[in-house]
Amino acid sequence: MRLYVNVDHVATVREARGTNEPDPVHAAYSAELGGADGITVHLREDRRHISDRDVRLLAETVRTGMNLELAAADEVLSIAEEIRPMQATLVPERREELTTEGGLNLGAPPVRRATGDAVSRLVAAGIRVSLFIDPDEASVAASKALGAEAIELHTGEYANAVADRDRAREFGRIRNAAELAAGAGLSVHAGHGLTYANVTPVAALEPIEELNIGHSIVSRALTTGMTDAVREMRRLVHGAPSRVREHGSWIPPIGY
Repeated sequence: MRLYVNVDHVATVREARGTNEPDPVHAAYSAELGGADGITVHLREDRRHISDRDVRLLAETVRTGMNLELAAADEVLSIAEEIRPMQATLVPERREELTTEGGLNLGAPPVRRATGDAVSRLVAAGIRVSLFIDPDEASVAASKALGAEAIELHTGEYANAVADRDRAREFGRIRNAAELAAGAGLSVHAGHGLTYANVTPVAALEPIEELNIGHSIVSRALTTGMTDAVREMRRLVHGAPSRVREHGSWIPPIGY
């Protein structure tokens, strides 16, 4: 089982202030230090969080592997062809959504055509291609027919289920789709809405090779990493008077 850490929402915090921190590139480095098997980012057409600069730097600095999520749109496909990530995952994208709300609707002819064209372009560039799909038989079959090497099963319905029976039903769909896809020769990944509380059953499914998890890890990092961040700021703040006495009106360089 591989754990890919999605750092999109580190960039979301950055963009809330329009500044240069926190940096998703630095977060990716920290995630690799923590044992991440790879880094996932979604380069949206509206660039609401991850930027072109981010993906280019990540392509140069990630030492595990980068999974670039993107829509089947010419501009972002061209960037993927340029930077050649280890893997590209084609996802649906709507401007008004807060986050990806479901898998690719491969039953719709326009979506299927656009996805097929995108798969062909990415494969020609030497990029491994995965399709983000809902856990159903038709989507698995369509992914195989379009030439994808892997699928990522949308786990959002499972993660959002409140009643035990609903959660059990959605888990069954994930299990069945994973087994079907593995039997068809597809690599099976899963992600969306997985948390520290609900990930274990999905991670235990034998056909699933890779999980993509972002928001829950970033959220936990804000608290588990807060202690060290405060200690470092406290050290700087409490050391300031002695530095001013020593250096007068001296202003330290960035990163001092």
